[in-house]
Amino acid sequence: MPTDLQGLRREIEALGPWFHNLHLPDGLQTAPDHAYGDFPSFKWQHVAQALPEDLRGWRVLDIGCNAGFYSIELARRGATVLGIDVEPLYVRQARWAAARFGLTDRLRFEEGEVYQLARAQCRFDLVWFTGVFYHLRYPTLALDLVRGVTAHLLMFQTMTMPGADALATPEDLPLDEREALLDPGWPKMAFIEHRLANDATNWWAPNHACVEALLRSAGFEVVARPEHEFYLCRPVPEVPPADLERVLAILDNAGPLGGLRPGR
Repeated sequence: MPTDLQGLRREIEALGPWFHNLHLPDGLQTAPDHAYGDFPSFKWQHVAQALPEDLRGWRVLDIGCNAGFYSIELARRGATVLGIDVEPLYVRQARWAAARFGLTDRLRFEEGEVYQLARAQCRFDLVWFTGVFYHLRYPTLALDLVRGVTAHLLMFQTMTMPGADALATPEDLPLDEREALLDPGWPKMAFIEHRLANDATNWWAPNHACVEALLRSAGFEVVARPEHEFYLCRPVPEVPPADLERVLAILDNAGPLGGLRPGR
C-alpha cells in the first residue's frame, strides 16, 4: 500500500469508531465492516431521488449530522450546509471528512443540539432531521422547534414500530369511546423505559400513523416517503403550536418559584 494511503488509514483509525461509512476520494472507507452494511449509503440511494439535483443557493441544516455523510452529499449538490451534533467525536470526524472531500467552503460542523433552535434567528431551505427524534426526551418540542426554522423542505426519519396501518381519526373522540385508541392504526408511540439495541437513549418508537400525525401537528405535510422510515415534508402556512410560544416565554423568564425556594 502506498505510504500516503497508510497514513490516511492511520488517521481514520485514530478518529474511530465510525458510524458513517464514508467512501473517501482516495478509495478508502471509514467503516467498511459496518454491522448494517454500507450505511448510510444504501439509504441515500433511495432518499436522494426525492431531492433536487441542483441545490446551489440552498441553506441546509443537518441535525445530528454524525460523521457528515448526508451533509457531504448535499454539499456535493451545491448546498451550503451547517451540521450539528451533540457528540464531539462526530463533529471532529465530519470536519476531517469535509477537508478530505475538498468541501470546507460549503460545510460547517459545530457541537449543538436541536433544542438550541429555540433561539435560532434564521431559517433553512432544507432541514435534515434523521436519526435523532427517537433519542430525545422531549420529541414534540423538538419537532415544533424544527418547524420554526424550516423554510421549504424537511427530511425526517425516526425508528418506528412495525406495521403501516393508519386510521382516519375523528376530529373529536368522546371520552367513553377510548377503545378506539387500541386500533392498530391509531397514532401511538411506544415508550422504551430501559434499553433497545443496548442503547439507553432509544426512548420512542412511534407507529407510521403517529409519525404522520406528529408531523401534521407540528405544521408539516408529508409529500413523499422515499425510503423506509423517511418522510419528506414541506411546511404548511405557519400556525405556531398552541403552547410553544408560552413554553419559550417561560424558559426565557424562568426563575425560582417562591414556594420552591429552600426553607430556612
